[in-house]
Amino acid sequence: MREIPGKRRRLLSRRDDGRPEQIGAALTFAEWRWPVLPGVAPDPSGRARCACPDPECAVPGAHPFEPGLLAATTDPRMVRWWWTNRPSAPILLATGGRAPCAVSLPALAASRALALLDKRGMRLGPVVAAQDRWALLVQPYSMEQLGELLYAKDFVPGSLRFHGEGGYLALPPSETGRGGVRWERGPLPGSAAPWVPGVEAVVDAVVDALTRTGVSAPEL
Repeated sequence: MREIPGKRRRLLSRRDDGRPEQIGAALTFAEWRWPVLPGVAPDPSGRARCACPDPECAVPGAHPFEPGLLAATTDPRMVRWWWTNRPSAPILLATGGRAPCAVSLPALAASRALALLDKRGMRLGPVVAAQDRWALLVQPYSMEQLGELLYAKDFVPGSLRFHGEGGYLALPPSETGRGGVRWERGPLPGSAAPWVPGVEAVVDAVVDALTRTGVSAPEL
């Protein structure tokens, strides 16, 4: 794959505390043509709380607020301005369109499913791991395509979530109200853009793996 000068340095650069720089990661995603925007961030007065006005926020610190989701961009000037002014803001990927989508499931179920898929030799793309859920990045899909895929199945675990057009996903090295976000399976540094599989292959494999391992994946 084509090497983009400077990308490896930005993706792997570290802050003094050992964590990758938010702005460097955000710029790398923008170079991959992944539209991003800053999340609202956790409330500094309480790790499990969100800085947004909703006291019952379901995704504390890990959702768009100001700017809104439609502002997501790949413009490096805007990305740099956002994270220069908000250096610790979570990095949100606006899924769908030409950007990757994702299939997510509870962390324990995801860990066991990935172990089984590894034994089968299935090729997966990047996997994003948060404290409670893991997300497998997939190629962009339409709601019609997803609907047909799910309709054809006898059973789909209710704990699966789909991040498609109009959705978003926190990317590493974001820090949210529920803890840090990391790569369980990281993109290859220096590549033009990470390879991601089709949604059908991932859904088929994950549903089969959950069924075969007998994992009870609770709704989260």
